[in-house]
Amino acid sequence: MTHPQPRPFRVLGVQQIAVGGASKDRLRRLWIDCLGLAVEGHYRSERENVDEDIAVAGRGTARCEVDLMQPIDIERKPAVHEPPLNHVGLWVDDLPAAVAWLSAQGVRFAPGGIRRGGAGYDITFIHPKGNDAFPIGGEGVLIELVQAPPDVISAAQ
Repeated sequence: MTHPQPRPFRVLGVQQIAVGGASKDRLRRLWIDCLGLAVEGHYRSERENVDEDIAVAGRGTARCEVDLMQPIDIERKPAVHEPPLNHVGLWVDDLPAAVAWLSAQGVRFAPGGIRRGGAGYDITFIHPKGNDAFPIGGEGVLIELVQAPPDVISAAQ
């Protein structure tokens, strides 16, 4: 597939994976107690129906978050525990340029636009499904694009 314009951004690596369950207790038992990841933060959003622990593996530019998520209200949407692998986050070097270019290619983004995420970086999501107006989606996978900080960008040079 050829594109009319050069791609104005780069994907630099995996920033996070997010896993969900009805209760974080079972997720913590595996990821924290058994695998030894460290919890570095917490995020709670009524609007996003999520209560999450932000666990990490690795350091520096090899650092990757594993977000352990449970719904605040299991009956409400979004259902952050369905599917259990909720989303994959990718570092990008220029988030606004990525959104503009990908939108022009027909990529569908989830509502909400670019905003500050739970870990403090600007984020947006590629919708898991395309539609008539924007036919390219994640083919069932929610994909988070995350603005990489300067140290991650320079390490990827």
